[in-house]
Amino acid sequence: MQGFVPHHTGGVATSLLLTQRLQAKMHKFGVAWQYHGSGALCGPHPSVVMDRQAYKTQMLYPVPNTRKINGKCCQNLGESSILWGSAKEFPIKGEDFAYLLFRKRNCCMLF
Repeated sequence: MQGFVPHHTGGVATSLLLTQRLQAKMHKFGVAWQYHGSGALCGPHPSVVMDRQAYKTQMLYPVPNTRKINGKCCQNLGESSILWGSAKEFPIKGEDFAYLLFRKRNCCMLF
């Protein structure tokens, strides 16, 4: 949870791991709230345990992930980056990564 990765397997996999760890840490400290499920229909509530199925990521930088792979443009947390992560990292300018984080959200509509 400190941001240290002992076995660097590649830039894409390592940056995704750190993104997921940061999100889990935010839940652990009560900063990230839960916006899905039956308890959060009319408003969010704090959740100290992160639900991995509520989040998806999409790479924005250095090479945007714009084409669909297996019918999906976003990846679930914990999903392998083998299919979509090739040729996304290159020396000098392609070693910093940015991701768009999608969060599942339920709401109730009152008429």
